[in-house]
Amino acid sequence: MGEGAATEGLALSGITHHFGDRRAVDDVSFTVAPGEILGLLGPSGCGKSTTLRLAAGLEDLQQGEVRIGGRVVARPGAALPTEQRHVGMVFQDHALFPHLTVADNIMFGLSRLPAAERQQRAALWAGRLGLQHHLDAYPHQLSGGEQQRVALARALAPEPRVMLLDEPFSSLDSRLRDQIRDETVAVLKQAGTATLLVTHDPDEAMRMGDRIAIMRAGRIEQLDTPARVYGAPGTPFAARFLSETNEIRGRIEAGALQTPFGPVPAAGFAEGSPAMLMFRPEALELRGGEGLAMTVERALALGPYRRLDLAGAGLKLAARLPPGPLPAAGSTLNFGLNREYCFVFPVA
Repeated sequence: MGEGAATEGLALSGITHHFGDRRAVDDVSFTVAPGEILGLLGPSGCGKSTTLRLAAGLEDLQQGEVRIGGRVVARPGAALPTEQRHVGMVFQDHALFPHLTVADNIMFGLSRLPAAERQQRAALWAGRLGLQHHLDAYPHQLSGGEQQRVALARALAPEPRVMLLDEPFSSLDSRLRDQIRDETVAVLKQAGTATLLVTHDPDEAMRMGDRIAIMRAGRIEQLDTPARVYGAPGTPFAARFLSETNEIRGRIEAGALQTPFGPVPAAGFAEGSPAMLMFRPEALELRGGEGLAMTVERALALGPYRRLDLAGAGLKLAARLPPGPLPAAGSTLNFGLNREYCFVFPVA
């Protein structure tokens, strides 16, 4: 993706930010194109919300540069205020005005427009988000999902260049959360808005993001498509953060890591060097009478898959298998590895 103004919705370059002696954001750079959703994913305290606040102008920029639509909106000592950056924001706390109707909440940021156009915008975004029958209702009369839609409509009504979402769905129950996520993606894509989504939930980032930036201790560890981040993690941290992993340590011999499952190719490693094989539970495949014999310690039916806790060859592993009969605890099954879900990393 090009870095020129034509492809820039939001661009951060060399952003570093301290709170006292603590470096909360450490040389962060990325670009979000118009119509793209970038999921900024990481654990609590990694700096992702601070990054969003710097983009929004809610924190003074200490180092680096923020551009929106190719225009510099923040440098150290020189920044446009938030209301002049053409950004919309939705947070975990919807922050709706309880004394205003849905229509008035949506129109809140449209005071510069004539009354008739404000009402047209409110009706337009209410319709797009399924709120057309609630325009005269007050926030306390709405469900959590409807309140979230109102917050999104209010943020989108001014037609911002950039949308900033900070854990906006975490207060919703799981089934409603999936529905609202999908609806939000559809609306943002239709509007062509560059969107930065801050979340600690890997499923949310993969479900919504065109790309994912995994953040750790203020730095971006990996930035790529969901498929690449999941299928080819760049670091052990990135691999572990996206899902459960199995890990086996060994040494490189003849260009491969030697494991109980046999040699796993490992290009670029020095002969005899220590290394670690990481693989996701779905990499373990039943192999009938062949493969490594493992004892089933526990088997669970979890809807779309079965999860098995396995022991054998000095290993404790987790397997994720398609639905089917649960093997009995204590039974022995033979497993092989799907090499496409295997990652080899050096061990310091």
